[in-house]
Amino acid sequence: MYKVILLNDDFTPMDFVVDVLCRFFQKTDDDATTIMLNVHKKGKGLCGIYPLGLAESKVMQVNNFSNNNGHPLKSIMEKHHAE
Repeated sequence: MYKVILLNDDFTPMDFVVDVLCRFFQKTDDDATTIMLNVHKKGKGLCGIYPLGLAESKVMQVNNFSNNNGHPLKSIMEKHHAE
């Protein structure tokens, strides 16, 4: 399993980040706002934990969508270590 994480930047509007979280991760507005604030304040925010193929697809979708809309917002994936 892999964590999909959004990374902070100084240019992407907060409402665009919320839209990305609702659009690609099916988050509620409240959950998306909480994650967006983590991205803003802590430098990154966890979008979800997925199998490898789905995580790769989500990262690609988010990065392409952000780029196509002129924003530098980036997502990455990291191996999830179950506790």
